Amino acid sequence: MLLEVDKVEVAFGGGIGGGPRKLALRGVSLGLPAGRPSILAVVGESGSGKTTLTRLLLGLLQPTAGVVRYGGREVAAMDAAARAGFRREVQAVFQDPFGAFNPFYPVDRMLLLPARRFGLADSRAAARALAEAALTQVGLRPAETLGRYPHQLSGGQRQRLMVARALMLRPRVLVADEPVSMVDASLRATILQNLFDLHAQHGISLLYVTHDLATAYQVADRIAVMRHGEVVEEGDAEAVIHAPRHPYTRALVAAVPPPDPTVSWGLEDGLEGEAPA
Repeated sequence: MLLEVDKVEVAFGGGIGGGPRKLALRGVSLGLPAGRPSILAVVGESGSGKTTLTRLLLGLLQPTAGVVRYGGREVAAMDAAARAGFRREVQAVFQDPFGAFNPFYPVDRMLLLPARRFGLADSRAAARALAEAALTQVGLRPAETLGRYPHQLSGGQRQRLMVARALMLRPRVLVADEPVSMVDASLRATILQNLFDLHAQHGISLLYVTHDLATAYQVADRIAVMRHGEVVEEGDAEAVIHAPRHPYTRALVAAVPPPDPTVSWGLEDGLEGEAPA
């Protein structure tokens, strides 16, 4: 496996006060294969453990039990050089694009600093050229983006800027945690297309975390369904959506409203009385 978690558990609580511990993840084994670049979608309702899983895969959180591996090596046991390589090759796009920026600096810093720190450019001019090329690739105009502050950009522009930052570093893996949940519906397709293009054109494996079955089905090769900190079903996207085996997966699929306006969504089922005029 290229990036994987192996029988991991994450527990919170039970500290100084001795309160009850809550298992956020329970024996989860999941990963991206090391061969052909692939897209794995992790779906589930809020509180199912999706974000905890992404923090583990990014090395931002240590498991209570189990192991996180990258390229066959345990992430927690990496030396400084290996950890730096891991940081460059495993990039993230988070749910809230505004939270990733320092509001006191122009957005240029988000692009130029990683380019210099990871040795991708030996001068500020070279780093800026890389930044402009990455911005253009995600549909942003460098002249209208560079030099501005985060609050001067829309949510969709900020999120595409985060995708451009990841693209500059040429990662092997991109972990996207609900990347379109906080942008306008009109921009969701654009950002998802940006992510898919990174996969198709640059051979980047993508872990796409979402609560939206529709987008998971559209972009992913495989889908893993999480509930209460466990992976209850995993498989080919077509099989998981069209022939789900687990009752929870079947309930998720059944909850998606049909696009046919003549078919009732069942919202009034079981309700008494007449609706007001």
